[in-house]
Amino acid sequence: MLPRITQVEVVGAFRMALTFTDGSVGVADVGPWIAGRGGMFAPLQDPAFFGRVAVDADAGTLVWPNGADLDPDMLYEAAHAMTVSELTPGAA
Repeated sequence: MLPRITQVEVVGAFRMALTFTDGSVGVADVGPWIAGRGGMFAPLQDPAFFGRVAVDADAGTLVWPNGADLDPDMLYEAAHAMTVSELTPGAA
């Protein structure tokens, strides 16, 4: 089992800075998973609603007021997959 999420901060459109139980921090772009999707993910298209994300302390993952959530293992992998050049516009 991978570490779980302890903190979240929205840092852009479908991007969140995440802190994990192992002390690591990373930025996850969840746009590919939710952008343009319907059902539970439809309300997340609204930036104000997307910004209402919270950490479910019991599950160690992200949740929204409508019950939408994301797999914490996928979030960990996504948050640790981005390079510095992807996080910093103009970096080489």
